[in-house]
Amino acid sequence: MSKEIPIEISARHLHLCQKDLAILFGKGYKLNKKNNLTQSQFAARETVNIRFGKREIPNVRVVGPLRSRTQLEISLTDTFNLGIKVPIRKSGDLKGTPGILIIGPRNNLALKEGVIVAWRHVHISPAEAKKKGIKNKDLVSVKTKGTRAVTFCHVAVRVRKDYRLSMHLDTDEGNAAGITKKGIGTLIS
Repeated sequence: MSKEIPIEISARHLHLCQKDLAILFGKGYKLNKKNNLTQSQFAARETVNIRFGKREIPNVRVVGPLRSRTQLEISLTDTFNLGIKVPIRKSGDLKGTPGILIIGPRNNLALKEGVIVAWRHVHISPAEAKKKGIKNKDLVSVKTKGTRAVTFCHVAVRVRKDYRLSMHLDTDEGNAAGITKKGIGTLIS
């Protein structure tokens, strides 16, 4: 049984709900696919700027498909650059998170909550999880390969039938491990 796991770097991005898409881009607007990503998602051609106070980050990619709630995922470095305190959370765990100003081409959106630093995680199908001896919500460790190899602990496991095996790290974690886009790790259970 192989314990290898492909690793992908997830740069800052924005997931939108239908209502917020209409505010930022206009009523009836549909996202335009730039390229497919894993886990049934896609990078949209659309970007927005994000602002906290007087500090701004331009060209933040929108990721589709639409979700039930708007969620902005940024790195810890982004939080320092913006001067905003953001918790490390699992995707969708948005209660009590800070808001931010999202600047779209049609209108701006004062997001009340929904900004997180994403908790590192492994996407995996039920069959693959069973083979690897892990289950949904487990916390595992993954050791990366390469000249800057590191072991990431407390990696959340997310099991769903439409998931394809992949560990997601943010850009800060990827930089620490010397991974810019894709890499390989070994599961340590």
